[in-house]
Parts: sequence; C-alpha cells; structure tokens
Amino acid sequence: MAGNTFGDMFKITTFGESHGAAVGVIVDGVTPGVEIDEAYIQKQMDRRKPGQSSVTSPRKEYDIVHILSGVFEGKTTGTPLFVILHNHDMRSEAYNDIQNAFRPGHADFTYLQKYGIRDYRGSGRSSGRETAGRVAGGAVARKLLEKRGVQVLAYTREIGGIKCQTFDEESIEQNAVRACDPIAAVQMVQKIEQLASVGDSCGGIVECRIRGVVPGLGEPVFDKLDAELAKAMLSIGAVKGIEFGTGFAAASMLGSEHNDEMSGSGFLSNHSGGIIGGISTGQEIVFRIVVKPTSSISVPQHTVNVKGEEQVIKTEGRHDPCICPRIVPVVEAMACLVLEDQYKRQAAMLG
Repeated sequence: MAGNTFGDMFKITTFGESHGAAVGVIVDGVTPGVEIDEAYIQKQMDRRKPGQSSVTSPRKEYDIVHILSGVFEGKTTGTPLFVILHNHDMRSEAYNDIQNAFRPGHADFTYLQKYGIRDYRGSGRSSGRETAGRVAGGAVARKLLEKRGVQVLAYTREIGGIKCQTFDEESIEQNAVRACDPIAAVQMVQKIEQLASVGDSCGGIVECRIRGVVPGLGEPVFDKLDAELAKAMLSIGAVKGIEFGTGFAAASMLGSEHNDEMSGSGFLSNHSGGIIGGISTGQEIVFRIVVKPTSSISVPQHTVNVKGEEQVIKTEGRHDPCICPRIVPVVEAMACLVLEDQYKRQAAMLG
C-alpha cells in the first residue's frame, strides 16, 4: 500500500493493522549521538493508549515500546530506528456480523473500492490504532526538537459544542479530555458519557501551539510550512479541517485588522498563526483542527452490504465515544515530525 511514508529528510514509515500481530514505525534521518531510550518514547505512548478513562475505548493495549534498531548504548546511531508495539487485546469476533456491510462514515466502502479487499477486523489499517506508530516516531522527533528549544503543546478546545472559556496549561494533562479549561472539562466528560450510554459519539476541536521555532522555516511555494502541517494533520483519520491563527474568522475582518503590524521589537499581533508566506515568523505557531464524531457507533443506521443490498447496521466492539482526548498526542507527534523535517531541510539548503 503506497502512502505509508511521511517526510522528506526526516521520515517515518508506519506499519500494522488494528487486529494484526503488531503496529509500529521505522524512523529514518535521525541525528546520530542523541540520547534516547524506550522510556522516553513510552511516555508519549502512554498518553495515546486506549483504556485511560471512562471516555476512551476500553480496549487494553499497553503499547510497550520495543526498539529493535537505531540505538546503541542509549544513543541514536543515525541508522533507521525501528519501534514495534505488539497487539494483545484483539476481539475480532465482535466484527463478524458486519464483515460484509459498510459502516456509515467509515473507510469500509472506500478501502474496498480502492484495493478490492479490506480487513474488517477493527478497521484494519484505517483504524485509529495506526496512529500508535506515528506517536512513537513523533517522540523521536520531539527529542531532537527539544535540543533546538522547540516546544509542542496540543489540547482539547471544544467537545460536543462545549467550549473552553479559559486557558490553564497545567490542567491539560490533569483531566480525562485534555482540555485547557478544567471547568469545561467536567462538562465535556459528562457529555461524552451521556452519548456513550446511548451508543452515540461526538466530535470537537483540538488546538496546537508551537513555541521556540526560528524564523525562516518552510518553502515559499508548494512546501509551505502551513501546507506541510495541514497535510500532516489531515492525514490523521478523524481530522476534517484545519485553520491557522485567526483562521476562518479572517473572512469577516478587514486587512487593517488582520495584518500583523510590526515595531522595532517585533510583531504587534499574531493573526497569521506564526506563518506568513508559508515561512515561520519566529512567533508562536497556532492552529486548530476539527475532529469528527467517531464513525463506529451502536446506534442503528442504514447502509448496504458488499452485494448492494440495504440493511440496518449496529457497530459493536470497543470504540472511543470521542476521539479528541487520544488524538492530542497524535497531533503533537505529527507537528514534531513536520518541524524536525523542516529544520533538516533548512540546514541542507544553507549547507
């Protein structure tokens, strides 16, 4: 299957299916001599793994990190870094009743149209489980970015119509939905639990802030920094939209309002979200993504089977009633991958 590799000079290739033996990632272009171990990657994997709370899938995957190559005596060697995460808690029988039917909103129909075959067990390659490899690869990129002074922080901004009204960075990892507003977080959890009790799901908005990026990253035409970040985010299965800085609100602003004026001390605003002309300004990079409601729900819905016959379907199994809480570390991972790749491209250009 093409399209499993992401990046140019720093790249990852993910592999594995939801109910296969394992998932993982091969990371190439890693700077040699950087201290890293399985525990560092494990920290990020623990943020993504299922079964964390009442608002995530109850599937029990511990996602224990095993580095098979690319590290020697605690330091990267510069050769491909191979991380594997074995699957353990698969219950493929839960999908037997729908193996020949297309779940509304899911990739069942499109995968069959493209390949002529699909793995119906837990969605196969189109499952959110595929993102485990991304998070492992992103952790390697994060380690390299730390040495550059770059920080990447994502968090939930909205779930099911409930919006954060305040920003408390310290509270993000202290609540089940990773919201930046601890009061809104309580309401979000209640909303998700209520929907889960009737077999439904909801979507939301995740915001990401990137600090410490030098000005000048990104290419001016086709490989703009915001375009690369957009591609990275939209490659995540549940993401259906993205905006930078002021975003779509710019449609109702004047140029005199939206332009980021400058003084001798720097920019006076950041409506651009830290990127102008596809190149970083040195300001904080800010973007938001739209996360759709989880497609796999147990509410009865109309569909057709592989023969084109109409039927009513209910998707059983273990699924996140809202993807936002677990997509946060995935967003951070993909942002890290883009940025480390851009730093390496910039260094190569400057010689």
